[in-house]
Amino acid sequence: MIAFPEGMDPALIERLVETQGGELARKMGIELLELGAERSVARMPVEGNRQVVGLLHGGAHVVLAESLGSMSSAIHAGPDKIAVGIEINATHSRSATEGFVEATCESLVLGRTFATHQITIRDEAGNRLSTVRMTNYIRDAKP
Repeated sequence: MIAFPEGMDPALIERLVETQGGELARKMGIELLELGAERSVARMPVEGNRQVVGLLHGGAHVVLAESLGSMSSAIHAGPDKIAVGIEINATHSRSATEGFVEATCESLVLGRTFATHQITIRDEAGNRLSTVRMTNYIRDAKP
C-alpha cells in the first residue's frame, strides 16, 4: 500500500494508484512505497534491469529517479496543473548486480512554476549508487 500525505487530491491519488507510475515503471518492476511532494520512496528489482555485463543499467537508475521526481512534482502542482520534466542529471557512483535498489526523492525547491527534486538510489546494504537531480516545469493543464 502506498502512503500519501493528508489532504492530497483524491483524483490524483486514484490516477497514481491505478497507473502505478506508468507503463515503463510497471515494466521495470518499480514498486511505489510513499508518494508526496516533499518526499517519495520506491524500490526496483535489479533482475530484469541489468546491462550486458550484469550490472544494474544506468538508464534504469534514471527511470526510477525520473518516475519519482515526476510524481512528486505532479503532487506539488495540484489538480489544475501538470508537471513536465525539463532537466535531469545523474551521477552513478556504484552499481548493483542483484536484489533491490531503493530510491528516496526529496524536494529541493517547490515553487509556483518549477519543482526540483534530488533522488538518491541505494542498494540493500545502504550504499549510495546514484544521485539524480530533476527539475519539472509546472504549467496549466490543457482543457
